[in-house]
Amino acid sequence: MSSESDYVTLISSEGFEFVIERRCALMSGTIKTMLTGPASYAESKENTVTFPEISTRILEKVVEYFHYKVRWAHSSEVPDFKIEPDIALELLMAANFLDT
Repeated sequence: MSSESDYVTLISSEGFEFVIERRCALMSGTIKTMLTGPASYAESKENTVTFPEISTRILEKVVEYFHYKVRWAHSSEVPDFKIEPDIALELLMAANFLDT
């Protein structure tokens, strides 16, 4: 059985909470630094990261990508990750910030 620390809560600018596996969240360099870095970030104690600049729609797609990346990490045939054109720019900016 998993402990609570195996999960992380990511919170969008609208306050929507995504509870995801920690190993998936650590696909982001930014989140990884916040949760495991040498500095004493509040996020590492609470296992919660709030993104005041990332909307729910974009954070949902980011979470979907984290799971996709973990799922297909060691596969030789990786399917395309579908991105709707109307969110591409905003998603690119979030991915850049998250170091994904």
